[in-house]
Amino acid sequence: MDMQAKPVVPFYRPVGNECEVFAHAFRHHLPLLIKGPTGCGKTRFVAHMAAQLGLPLTTVACHDDLSAADLVGRHLITGGETCWSDGPLTRAVREGGICYLDEIVEARKDTTVVLHPLTDDRRILPIERTGETLEAPANFMLVVSYNPGYQNALKTLKPSTRQRFLALQFNFPPADAETEIVAAESGIDADTAQRLVALGARLRTLAKQDLEEAVSTRLLVYAAKLLVGGMSPMAACESALVEPLSDEPAVQTALREVVRAQFG
Repeated sequence: MDMQAKPVVPFYRPVGNECEVFAHAFRHHLPLLIKGPTGCGKTRFVAHMAAQLGLPLTTVACHDDLSAADLVGRHLITGGETCWSDGPLTRAVREGGICYLDEIVEARKDTTVVLHPLTDDRRILPIERTGETLEAPANFMLVVSYNPGYQNALKTLKPSTRQRFLALQFNFPPADAETEIVAAESGIDADTAQRLVALGARLRTLAKQDLEEAVSTRLLVYAAKLLVGGMSPMAACESALVEPLSDEPAVQTALREVVRAQFG
């Protein structure tokens, strides 16, 4: 007898009511906006919830050249014939599931306009080039995210777009939760995980002065994995924390001093 394996639910440690909000948003057919710094768990959270709800997940990493056509689709020439090819957003609307647009503010401005009909009570996706108007099925959900720390006059969401979404504010987890995450993700012992998290907290104080962005939980997990693999604390932190955070020699020296104080 063939037995289908249950989908693996990616590890995620809740820190508030975010899982409940996500589940309610899905049940009530509401789009969701997740705000938070790089590496704080936004993408993992979406993957976790997709698995919990038993939904397929389509993830699009947005970038400066991403256009509305990249999301919706375009005509392609195949074998001498012109054929329509659905983009990832259109496929998700046709088939159902979660479509996750990561760092939506990085995409070109015309992409957000395409999302508007999907984010109100119409829940439709008009495809001008084919004349189709797709109605989103009950099991379709649109989720977008961005990092408010990178907002500027050119890269932000218009109020008319923001107010179409429910919103969750993410940040780095509290120390006890972050320790649990680092230990679970890397297999490192709890004491060392706690020391790494304490180091992360000290490094984050520098973000207000010398760093463009604070050290992420992701980088702390990377450092822990290097330690589990047998690297020395200084070498692991050099590769996982110091070098990724800055290219400035003076800043790197300051980072090394903080690492040395914690692990030296």
